[in-house]
Amino acid sequence: MFQIFSVKKTVNFLRHAMPISIMSMVLVIASFVSLGVQGINWGLDFTGGTVVEMEFSAPVDLNALRATMTSDEADGAVVQNFGSSRDVLVRLPVRSELKSDAQVNAVLTAAQSIDAGVVQKRVEFVGPQVGKELAEQGGLAVIVALICILIYVSFRFEWRLAAGSVAALAHDVIVTLGVFSLLQLEFDLTVLAGLLTVVGYSLNDTIVVYDRIRENFLKMRKGTPEEIVNTSITQTMSRTVITTGTTLITVIALFLKGGTMIHGFATALLLGIFVGTYSSIYVASYLAIKLGINREHMLPVEIEKEGADQPSMMP
Repeated sequence: MFQIFSVKKTVNFLRHAMPISIMSMVLVIASFVSLGVQGINWGLDFTGGTVVEMEFSAPVDLNALRATMTSDEADGAVVQNFGSSRDVLVRLPVRSELKSDAQVNAVLTAAQSIDAGVVQKRVEFVGPQVGKELAEQGGLAVIVALICILIYVSFRFEWRLAAGSVAALAHDVIVTLGVFSLLQLEFDLTVLAGLLTVVGYSLNDTIVVYDRIRENFLKMRKGTPEEIVNTSITQTMSRTVITTGTTLITVIALFLKGGTMIHGFATALLLGIFVGTYSSIYVASYLAIKLGINREHMLPVEIEKEGADQPSMMP
């Protein structure tokens, strides 16, 4: 296997497991408190609203366009590029006291003050009921993903390891949601996609560590569970560094240069990568140790053959 470096000495990662586990519990509790008190800042995908797509005759400065939208009808508008620097997408929240047509006209008036040749390409309205259904279906998608993963790891690993992996996944999702709630970052469909990506990324990292733990429990006749887990994490660290490093390069580029459309997606991935990497060690692996994982649990179940306990009739 290609390695970016070779570690000859086992690193005692679990030496810091207790304080980091306590920190994780504090983060989870704080996330629940923030979600309960502040809730989530749902985007227009979930709350409903009006979407206006326009094409300008030349690349447009979004800050200048936002500065022209000073009317009450355009209040709360989200302005972003859509495909190219000439195409602009404007999202308007639902206003009970205003009609959608009045909001659209205000946006077009502001756009025409910058470029008289602007063309309205599309206008769509998403009602609050549709947004509510999207929020429910999005939450259901995360729950179904976690249940399917629970079933998968339960068949593949011993139940103590399976419990650790599911706890790590729940930890990653809750903490990521907690940060979005605490900072009141907008949560739209791209963030939901990022959250599901985080689940897959974290699971992949945990399974790599678990596979090595299972192998080492069978190969290393001597050694405590803590020593075997430390050895396994050390052996897979080069893979973790390569995977995390290359992924971060891409995600940071998306975060800095990807534009407003995928800013929430990149933010969710950045949070998930950091949280998911350490949770594979200090949540998943450490919980398995606390549940009493040992070498006997890794041994294959012996199936007694029919008639094996009967005396042989051969002379």
